[in-house]
Amino acid sequence: MRAWRGEKELALGSPQQRAVLTALLLRRGRPASIDELIDALWGEEPPSGAVTVLRTYVSRLRKVLEPGRKAGQAPQLIVSAADGYLVRLPQDCLDLDLFERRVAEAKKLRTGGSLGAADELLHAALELWDGKPLAGLPGPLAEAERYRLDEQWLSASETHLDLGLALGRHEEVAARLTTLAAGHPLRERLHELLMLALYRSGRQAEALAAFREIRTTLASELGVEPGAALADLHARMLSGDPSLRAPAPPQPPGPDPAAVSDPPP
Repeated sequence: MRAWRGEKELALGSPQQRAVLTALLLRRGRPASIDELIDALWGEEPPSGAVTVLRTYVSRLRKVLEPGRKAGQAPQLIVSAADGYLVRLPQDCLDLDLFERRVAEAKKLRTGGSLGAADELLHAALELWDGKPLAGLPGPLAEAERYRLDEQWLSASETHLDLGLALGRHEEVAARLTTLAAGHPLRERLHELLMLALYRSGRQAEALAAFREIRTTLASELGVEPGAALADLHARMLSGDPSLRAPAPPQPPGPDPAAVSDPPP
């Protein structure tokens, strides 16, 4: 959780204080009550005087975020609302908002057949990430949000890698997936993409070995067999299904016939 004003990074204070700001930002402009913020920060065991401590955190954050605000002037960013607070920020101030908009637009482009544009937009979305989300922040809310944000990142990464395969970057995708799948040994979609990337790179034996590896892991960790998608992909590889071959790279659109004039006589 970090913030800047222009090119200057702001000192947001202790992890608990940054967790308060995070809880407010994740409300996306909706108010959070005092009780909700206390639950977000301390869960079922808040300290004595939690309300006073929370108000102190908010007061300090206001000074950091609006250093030029004069005494007696109403705050413009963290404002009081009912029995709590809300944050008002201009559009595109949060990397998370920008990430989600880019991912949504990339999905539309992909559905419309614009694979290259979707690929570039997803790359730009993933470039916004910098390490573990909400690293070092305490409290039940931060822990839950870390899991949710990790899932968002993984889902977008899978879509981006899938597009990479559709665009013919098999070796590059295989290299990235080898590391990513090793870090998520139970995530079947990653291993499915890894198998396909290896297969299309001419590494059939490694693709089949990747299936055996996740099958063993699933059996030992969860006592289950691979899902239908993985099992079907494995069977198709064994039979040499021609549909698994790399698709032809998309061709750039040709000139608009209506825009082409007749040659001069």
